[in-house]
Amino acid sequence: MITGVSREIGIGASIARTLAKAGWDIALTYWKPYDATMSWGSNSKDIENLIQELTELGAHTFSLEVDLSDDKAASLLLQKTIEALGSVTALVLSHCHSVDSDIQSTTLESFDMHFKVNARATWLLIRDFCNQFSAEFGTGRIIAITSDHVAGNLPYGASKGAMDRIVLAAAEENRKKGITANVINPGATDTGWMQDDLKAFIRDATFLNRIGRPEDCANLVAFLCSEKGGWINGQLIYSNGGFKPQ
Repeated sequence: MITGVSREIGIGASIARTLAKAGWDIALTYWKPYDATMSWGSNSKDIENLIQELTELGAHTFSLEVDLSDDKAASLLLQKTIEALGSVTALVLSHCHSVDSDIQSTTLESFDMHFKVNARATWLLIRDFCNQFSAEFGTGRIIAITSDHVAGNLPYGASKGAMDRIVLAAAEENRKKGITANVINPGATDTGWMQDDLKAFIRDATFLNRIGRPEDCANLVAFLCSEKGGWINGQLIYSNGGFKPQ
């Protein structure tokens, strides 16, 4: 199950493709009203095109448009996914709510919404995922995509920090079930939102002199989901090309 898969060029979609190529069946979530408020907008064809692509790759798929700020969304999502595909063995949390504001301009409503989506939904999804998990010990996977950008983006960064701690706690709390839990920080990733000046800044500050691509994160997710990645547990992994701003 992959949350936050709404744009064909996004990280979530890249993760879905990469896991489908690795032989996984894919359940995915999206929320068009949020995309419609962003600069990139909402394209109704993106999900349809992605599902067709995943199917052609051999994956059985299930998709659900769901508002993760709703406290009943996690249970509904797990229930519907199990009905469609069976028990879920890997949970990839790539959803987010992100509206720029700093310490002074953040409103109570915005702060609460960020925590509902980025932190509370993460907790509820992990809770329900672990409750339904019944596969072989050591095969369960929880992976979350995070960010450490807080200054100028306070509610997003703070809620992502809370998400990190929830996921890392899951690694310890689910040791008897053999479910690993890790967090990936992919750094700034080019999914169509960057202006040219930001691209230039990131290239200059990255050892490999390029911008992160969605497939960079997706390849790491696929490794962590694999048997070979099973020894990595309880980690926050920076996979950002060595980004070091001057």
